[in-house]
Amino acid sequence: MRGIYTEKMLEKLLFQSLIGLSFSMYLWLLAAGLTLVFGVLGVLNFAHGSLFMLGAYATFTLYGKLGLNFWLSIALSLISVGIIGAILERLFIRRIYDIDLAYQLILTFGFILIFDDLVKMIWGGVAMIPPMPSFFEGNLSVLGRPFPIYNLFIILAGIAVAIILWLILEKTWWGRMIRASASDREMASAIGINIPILFTTVFVFAAMLAALGGALGTPVRVVAPGIGTAMIIQAFVITVIGGLGNLKGAFVGALIVGILTSFGILLFPVFELFIIFVVMAIILMVKPEGLFGK
Repeated sequence: MRGIYTEKMLEKLLFQSLIGLSFSMYLWLLAAGLTLVFGVLGVLNFAHGSLFMLGAYATFTLYGKLGLNFWLSIALSLISVGIIGAILERLFIRRIYDIDLAYQLILTFGFILIFDDLVKMIWGGVAMIPPMPSFFEGNLSVLGRPFPIYNLFIILAGIAVAIILWLILEKTWWGRMIRASASDREMASAIGINIPILFTTVFVFAAMLAALGGALGTPVRVVAPGIGTAMIIQAFVITVIGGLGNLKGAFVGALIVGILTSFGILLFPVFELFIIFVVMAIILMVKPEGLFGK
């Protein structure tokens, strides 16, 4: 009897880990952009969560309301949020590159409030969720339990984005320019890299990553004002755990936070955020720069 109970408990833990892994991928897509912007531009952009929210609302409108193709809706939402990101960087973020971090937080947090109010004005304050695409409906049997096909897709999509990001940063000329600028901005400028244009493209790319996380979440996650604020808090915890500006750390941090959140909701539904912050505090006491920070 004890062996059967242990086996059942192990299966339950593994299944819950899979659920946490799917949630980790949403966090990873958000944290990747936040980490990229901080690592290259030196800006801690709290408004990054609002770009996640705008990606969700754009996809909801195009797919859920207008009935466009699901993939086309995601592509158009990425383009739309990318344009917003370009405007945001050119008009506002560019002016705070070299000022104190506290002023960066104040400005970008202000945009959270602005975007939340704009969303309420355009879409209202009621939570919404569009239908699941027909080709993603149904479940797979995992450890004898039904596991949504869409959750499996999210896991694979998150891993695919991680691989693509690595290839871009390590194997392309644009990636080399990004790494050079992150390492020494003045030297990169001296060898002919157009820093302002590079920074704009990096910010737009990061905005599109956030929008992708929001867009992919629309069939299974509630679309409502304020979702960006909730997500950016967890994304910030992820970047701190992994090490500010480190993409590998962001990926590992997303796995830690996503799986801990999943178990926290199952075992301690009132204290799931408390568990995450305790883990962050322990990691920072042992390694203040984060797991992969320098």
